[in-house]
Parts: sequence; C-alpha cells; structure tokens
Amino acid sequence: MSSLYLLPLFSLLISSISPLIAQQQQEHMLSSFSTSDSPWSPAMNQTLVSANSTFAAGFQPLPTSPQLYFFSVWCLGSRDKTIIWSLNGTISSPVDQSSSLVITPAGILQLNDSIGNNLWQPTAFGDPKQTKLVLGEDGNLVFGNWSSFNYPTDTVLSNQTFDGRTLVSNNGKYQFTNNQVLVFNSSSGYNSYGPIERLNSNGTFTIINSGWESVMADLGSVLLRRLTLDNDGNLRVYSLQSRFGTWRIVWQLIQELCTIHGVCGPNYICMPNGTNSTFCICPPGFEEQNGICQRRISLTPADGKFLQLDFVYFSDGQYLQAPNFTSCEDGCLANSILLYGYWSPGTEVTTFLRVSNSETERSNFTGMTSKVNTICTTLISLPVPPNQSQATARNIAILTRVYFIEFIVGFFCFWAFLKRYLKYQDMAWTLGFEFLPTGGPKRFSYAELKVATNDFSNIIGQGGFGIVYKGELPDHRMIAVKCLKDANGGETEFWGEIIIIARMHHLNLIRVWGFCVEKSHRMLVYEYIPNGSLAKYLFPAYSLETSPDKGINNSNSSNDKNSIRSTSTDQTQSRPLLDWNIRYRIALGVARAIAYLHEECLEWVLHCDIKPENILLGDDFCPKVSDFGLSKLGKKEDKVAMSRIHGTRGYLAPEWVTREPITAKADVYSFGMVLLEIVSGMRNFDFRESSIGSEEWYFPRWAFEKVYEEMEVESLLDRQIKHCYDSQVHFELVDRMVKTAMWCLQDRPELRPSMGKVAKMLEGSVEITEPPKPTLFYLRDD
Repeated sequence: MSSLYLLPLFSLLISSISPLIAQQQQEHMLSSFSTSDSPWSPAMNQTLVSANSTFAAGFQPLPTSPQLYFFSVWCLGSRDKTIIWSLNGTISSPVDQSSSLVITPAGILQLNDSIGNNLWQPTAFGDPKQTKLVLGEDGNLVFGNWSSFNYPTDTVLSNQTFDGRTLVSNNGKYQFTNNQVLVFNSSSGYNSYGPIERLNSNGTFTIINSGWESVMADLGSVLLRRLTLDNDGNLRVYSLQSRFGTWRIVWQLIQELCTIHGVCGPNYICMPNGTNSTFCICPPGFEEQNGICQRRISLTPADGKFLQLDFVYFSDGQYLQAPNFTSCEDGCLANSILLYGYWSPGTEVTTFLRVSNSETERSNFTGMTSKVNTICTTLISLPVPPNQSQATARNIAILTRVYFIEFIVGFFCFWAFLKRYLKYQDMAWTLGFEFLPTGGPKRFSYAELKVATNDFSNIIGQGGFGIVYKGELPDHRMIAVKCLKDANGGETEFWGEIIIIARMHHLNLIRVWGFCVEKSHRMLVYEYIPNGSLAKYLFPAYSLETSPDKGINNSNSSNDKNSIRSTSTDQTQSRPLLDWNIRYRIALGVARAIAYLHEECLEWVLHCDIKPENILLGDDFCPKVSDFGLSKLGKKEDKVAMSRIHGTRGYLAPEWVTREPITAKADVYSFGMVLLEIVSGMRNFDFRESSIGSEEWYFPRWAFEKVYEEMEVESLLDRQIKHCYDSQVHFELVDRMVKTAMWCLQDRPELRPSMGKVAKMLEGSVEITEPPKPTLFYLRDD
C-alpha cells in the first residue's frame, strides 16, 4: 500500500521539476554579443555570461509585472540572482517583448522600445565589425567606449573605483555622493564616510588621500563582495556565501538606523526595535490620523507651553543662539514642523516641544535631569518691634525665642525626614545621580523592572555579582537585568560601574540602558544579547550544571560562580560552529574594546575578569565585552594596588599571586589566555597530559612546544572545526593569533605588549617577532 502512495507523489515531483529542467535546457548562453547575434529580444530567452559563469547579463522580468523587462547584470551564484547593475538605474523604463537590443551598422549599441526610442544612454559605440558586448569576470559590462563600471546604480563591486560616481538606492530616495556623503531626497545629508576610492578584494576600503585602508569584518577571505546603498538609506558591504547562495552583511556604515533621514515622517520620533529594525511613534501632544502624525490641539500665537523630551533629537531643527531659556522659547514659536526625529541616549541632548496650554498629556521621555526637592520651608512671623528702641533686653529675649523656635522646627523636620526614609544613604545616592553626565543611563523604578521581567521569573544567567533576568520594556526593547547581590556591602562597586557606564561608548562594549537604586535593590539594565556568551560556542560541555568555572572575588577563593551561564532553551538547540574568520573577528573586536578601556577613555579602566563568559556574541557574531564596569579606576600614570583578588581561575596574571603591582598588563595576560582558547577550543585549566610531569601542565607552554618546536600546528586547532582548516587560507590568521597570544602570556608584565599594540598585531599592521616560550612565574630564571 505504501508503494501505491509513493508512485503518485513521485510522478507529481517529476512533473513539477520537468519545466525547470526544460527551461534551463532552452536557455541559450552567450559568451559575447556581436552584430551577428543582433537583434536580441526578451522572448529569445538567452543570457550573456562571464568567462567562469560568475555574472550574467540580460533581460530580467519585473517581479510585479512578468510581461515587462529591464536590462541588467546579476550574480549567478546568488540564490535570488541579486542585481548589481541595471540600465539607467532607478529611472530605467521597462520594456516589453517587442523591444530588442541591437548593434547598428554604424557600431552603436541600442536598446529600442516598442516605438523605436533608444533607451541605452549615454551612447555606446565601437567598430561594428570587431566590437562586441562582453561581460567580464569582475562584473563589468563593456562595449567599445562604454563600461557599466562608469555608470553604477546602487552597487559597486570589489576593485571597482568610485571616481566621483553617485550611487542611488533602488527606490530613488537615497544617494551616496562625492565618494563619502549620504543624502536623502537629493538635499538632506545625514552621514559621511571616507572618501572611499574602492572596495578591495581582501575586504578593506581604500581611503582617498590618506594612504591607509580601513579594516572591516570578514577580512582576508577570497569572497565575492559588493557595496550597496540599500533602500533604507544605509551603506552596507555584503559577502556571498557560495555554499548557500546567500549574502551576509559584514559591515554597515550606520549602526543606529534611526539617525537615517526619512525613516519616519514629519513630527514622528523614530525608536530602535532591535539591531536592524525601527518603529515610529508620535511625541506627546500629537496623534496619528490617516497615517499622519499631527497635533492633537491646534496652537494659537499666544498659546503654548513646553514639554521636556530627554534624549530626543530632531536633526533638521532650527538652531538659535539664545542667552537663556526664555529667549529660546520665544525664538522657537515659529517652527511648526519637526523632521528626522529620533530617540537615543547617545544624543546627550534634551528637546523642549511646544504644545497647547490645554494639553493634558505628559512627556514619557524622561531621563535623570529632574531635580529632587528636599527643602523644607518654614514661615515664621516676627513680632512688631516696640516703640521704645532702647528696650535692649526685650529685643534680646525676642530674638532668643525666634532662634529657639527655628531650632525646634528644624530638629523635628530632620527627625521626620529620617523617620520617613529609614536609610539616609538612599537619599544620598539619589542626589549623587545629579552629577552623572547628560545623556547617561535611564533610572528605572523597582516596580517598572518587576513588570518588565514578569516578576523576575526568567533567569538567563548567574554570576558572582548576582542573577541576570530577561525582560521587555514597554517600547518592546529586550533587556537583561542584573540584580546585584549583597547590595548593602557593594555600593562602591555599583557606584563605580554607574560612573564608568555613563562614559563608555564602543561598538564592542555591551550597552547599558539604565539602572535601579531603590532601598536595598541595586540593578543594572543591559541590552539583551540573544546569542549568549563565547564560552558556549567554544566549549561543547559548557552548561549551568557542569561548567568548572569558579569566581574569585576575595583573597579566600570563593565558590560563587562568576560567569553568566545560559539556562534558556537555547541549550537544547544546535549551536553553529565558529569558523576561523569569525574567530579572528571576535578576537580583533575584543582586543579593540579592551584597548579602548585602557588607552582611549578619560579615566584608565581595568577589566580584571576577561574570559569567554564575559564576551557576548551579538548579530553576525559581533563580540560585546561585558562586566567591564566592575573593575577599578585609577590615573593613567599610576599603578593600582588591589586589596583583594579580582578575576577567574585560569585567567589570572602571575602578579595577582605574587602580590606585585597590578597594571593594565594583567588584562593583557587574561586576553592572551582567551585568544589561545579561541584557537584550540579547550579550557586552559582543563588541559592535562598524562605523559608529562605536573609542573608542565601549563597550557601556554604546551601550545608553544606544539607550534614552534614540534611544528604540529594542527595539534593545537579546535577539533570541532579542524576539518575546515586550510593552510593556504587560514595559516596567516591562526599564526597571527597564536604569536600574539604567546607575547601576551609572558610571565613578566614588562615583556607583554600593550592592548593597543595587541590590536595592531592582530590587524597585521605591525610585524610580530618570534615570541619566547611562556613559563610559570615560579619556574622562571631571575
């Protein structure tokens, strides 16, 4: 019976596949188009292909109108036949089946529509007997004096120079002009980069008149890449994943999509909704009617009050030089339309929006700029002085009574204040937040976070400083809330982290959106990183129950777990393997983040706990360093003497044990150990060799001997992706990471490079000499 059912299904499958096979067999491939092949109409079902069949050119049907066509060049290896060039770009007029591409006897290439108009502009001509239309393996369509590289649409390919050309998005709204400026509606510029001369085949940009190349993601691989101005106004670099036929975003110019002009209409405020999505809302006093955001109550010249919108910025507003707030109010009354508005804590600005006096809606865009009123006013009436000015004794008695009454009233006010707020320290914290910089993290109430986390029910991690819960804000942003334990004894760490967070902005540092300090509750609100930590991708046995990592928070090795461990259902799902290019990008991103903390901040910041658990992976596996706010601060010219050990077993520099002064080189050592784990996929403190003595159970020493003495690089590679290792493609990346790790793992701090130099060593911008063999600090020769 089963075979009877399978036979109709097999026949149905054959009948569905047969038209596709017949279509491929009927399609005629051309290596060139000459006078003898003319004319070429859409009905002929033929394409012009490059030498190795990387690109194709021909008539493509419109997705919405299959009977209409436009002449274009596309990538054959992509699943969706991605178009990289089309005739006249967005202004191209489609043609029907009666149109044709011809080479005239005079040697002119023409695309004639149904009424005989030539749509091929500008004019392309050559020798009619010799000139052919040819598609190069680089994607350049050439005929005589004409080349498609000279007239790009929305895309340029590797090694294609800009030469002042303008890219126009497919919808016609956005332009990339003068090799560096992004423009909306041909008039409103909103970002710039470069100027770019070309996109190189190795994944870098060549910048005009600078003599340097900017580094991007997906560096060094021999892949087909394209730079495209997308319809959302962002400039992105894509690389083709030939195995799947799909394009992957490896770089984009604008990280905050709301800063792009035209994302939302007039009067709207753009809000982020994840990494590559946004949504639009009306500001207070406005409402949406028929798809238009407009005022709820109309204004009159004499009517109006101002609502304060923290972290809201309208980038096309009118700017006035006003000596005070009143003058600024008077000057803004004539501005009736708000354009390109968006919310972002990075703006560090406050907008005052004019609404009607009768408007009852209040602003929901609040930050930390509101003041806390703690003044208790007491009115005391003094008696009228007596007519006799010489009554000195009476005057003294009156003044004494007045001062005594003031003292009694002040004492009872202070006593009532202490009784209402049992912990005066909470008030001190509240006042202290006024000194944070404008644009800092938002302060949340405990009730808000309790609702956002569904009564703290979804635990996604647990570390030495507390538990982490997953939540969702009313604006649909996903968050991770860290509840610090032992709050009464941890105010110093918490306050230090708040100060640091207000000043840290880097692509590879986790963003902190807010905090809560209410009674005994101390919480931090982070952006939610769905991919989890690097540890769960490197170590297959990594889980909440079996991970051997133990936190060290004081001189007596505490048994608290000091790393965030995944407890979600993601553990049961298959985890993608990190290939060598992705591991290199992760290592380079983490190095840049730590170098930023060490060398680019206003204050010197030590992380003190660099390990895979504190490296989170965002979209496209972009690394995000977390827990950097719990480190100590100090002046750059001073060394730090820690009163207790900070860090995790296996990643501690020798100076923590020998009680030598702690410097930034301690973080360099920890990063070197992480870098070696990225290459090997092994925990450094789980490494054991039964054939050698216990004094040689030192992971860096074993790795050095395998690579530089026994010349067995493959013995060090991660077994999960060892089969993907290609010595011709990956040797340079792996060798650079291993050499850098060996320099970082020197037992003497003065022999280790700075994190800034470590980042340059990984980039390949500085030469890396052969490193000495790492040794245990108690076995070195002094």
